[in-house]
Amino acid sequence: MKQLEDLVAEKLLQVKAVKLQPNNPFVWASGWNSPIYCDNRKTLSYPRIRTFIKTELARLVLEKYPDVDVIAGVATGAIAQGALVADLLGLPFVYVRPTPKDHGLENMIEGDLKPKQKVVVIEDLISTGGSSLKAVEAIRKDGSSVLGMLAIFSYGFPVAAQRFQESNVELTTLCNYDAILRHALETNYIAESELKTLQEWRKDPANWNK
Repeated sequence: MKQLEDLVAEKLLQVKAVKLQPNNPFVWASGWNSPIYCDNRKTLSYPRIRTFIKTELARLVLEKYPDVDVIAGVATGAIAQGALVADLLGLPFVYVRPTPKDHGLENMIEGDLKPKQKVVVIEDLISTGGSSLKAVEAIRKDGSSVLGMLAIFSYGFPVAAQRFQESNVELTTLCNYDAILRHALETNYIAESELKTLQEWRKDPANWNK
């Protein structure tokens, strides 16, 4: 029986939410060259996959954090997924901007988050963890507590693991880089000769292919 991470890897590759191009790298907004690109928003266009991801995230919320009061999505990628999970669980929903609005009430947290509420944060993708943990910081600063964070996918960078540990945030993901590579190899999406390149990239992504 397939593990959850393998099922999710299969679905992400199926709809090209994850693409692997070790011989024709992508360039991230950070300037990094990368053999992988992930856009989990693509899953929203496929009802069965969207429902599967929503259901699994909601299941994890109930199993790990049964006393949750509010679901929070990280803007912009996880707004839709967070709202879907909150709706399925019948819970209030808020989302966290990367920076406060430059007009009106200058909110960073959109929605009605009350002090001392217990929050589970939904994220679509974990890379270095910086933007995700910035959302956690905003929630804590607002007077609420963060029980944990759930994400669809993580690259598994050591720097992210360190940051989450230092911030005392439990992170659980549906899928990860190793599961993607495993499924891609099994289905001949990539060749055995390309696997080493993909594994090397994760060791030092900032300087890879320079």
